[in-house]
Parts: sequence; C-alpha cells; structure tokens
Amino acid sequence: MSLPLRRVLAVAALLTCTHAGAGNQKEEALADSVRIALANAITDARPPKPQFSDIRERIHYLRWLGEMSERLKKRLPDRQVRREFLETAWYEAKRAGLEPALVLGLIQVESAFRKYAVSPVGAHGYMQVMPFWTRVIGDGDRAKLFHMQTNLRYGCSILRMYIDMEGGNLFLALGRYNGSRGRPEYPNAVLAAWKQWEYKGDQ
Repeated sequence: MSLPLRRVLAVAALLTCTHAGAGNQKEEALADSVRIALANAITDARPPKPQFSDIRERIHYLRWLGEMSERLKKRLPDRQVRREFLETAWYEAKRAGLEPALVLGLIQVESAFRKYAVSPVGAHGYMQVMPFWTRVIGDGDRAKLFHMQTNLRYGCSILRMYIDMEGGNLFLALGRYNGSRGRPEYPNAVLAAWKQWEYKGDQ
C-alpha cells in the first residue's frame, strides 16, 4: 500500500462509526474516503511479483521463501501450490505494510491454511474474510474470496485498515479483525502464531 493511501486510511478511519462483538469482522459504517481507498487497493491488478533494487534483498527473500516452504510442507504438501501461496502472502503483506510472519500467523489461527475454509458465521478462505466486504469494497462476488490472491489482498487490506483505525495498536486491531475487540484470546493466539513464522536467517 502506498504511503498516501495509508494516510487516507489512517485519517479517515477516525471518522468511522464502530461496533464490535463476538464473531468475525463486523460490517461498519465506513467513511467514504476509507471505502474508496480500500476499493482501490482491492482492484489494483498488479501481479504478486516482488521487485528488488538490491541483490541482497532478493537473496534474503529467496532464503525466506525456502525456509517458509519447508515449515509449511505438512500443511500444503503440493510444492507448486505452496510456493505460489508464499509468494502471494509475502507480496500482499508487504504491499499492505504488514510483516509476512504476522499474516502467516493470522492465517494459521483463522483457517489453518485451508483455502476453502468457511467459518460458522460465514467467513471465507485463508484469511476468513466476511462476504459483506465484497459488496462494500468489491464487485459483490463472494465466490472470489476462495481465490488465493483475492482472499489475501482483502485480508491484508482490511487488517491494515484496522491497525490504522486503532492508531497502530495491533492487539486491538486483531481483536477488531476477529470481532472480539478488547478480549485477549484471539490477539494472543495470533501473536503466538506470528512467532512461529518469524525468519531471522541472514539478518
């Protein structure tokens, strides 16, 4: 996500009316600027291919990709599927200004890396995105939430919005993502999972 877009979300989110409860993300009355910024983020058609200006950054990325692929092998046995998933997760996380390890930790907690997971309240896919988001900021086609890149893009963009909405407080943002703002169980679970996906290799 570009810096101007993040600033729009951060400022405009302050004008958002919020209501949190148990369950998954809640539909909220988004300020027009937030809704438009999110819609623009979702419809950006750039492919999930990273660009590196420094060879050291590329080497670091390739080492990360190799290590994460090994860690994820039991959950996603198919090598090609696993590689495409990790490439996309890294790209969408970085695009939204998030740590890839955080996104992987959230996916572990939300869906256990199951592409077609559906929660009891109807959340879809890897990042358990509620279908109402496709109406609010997309084209209304909830089936697209089972498309890998679409699901990760929605999930990362929504989490970024919640972090900005909460002034950078990740604990509260994670609670809002899960619909349990103020309760510790879900944020603590994601933060614990985050540690399992951290990569310190050549740093």
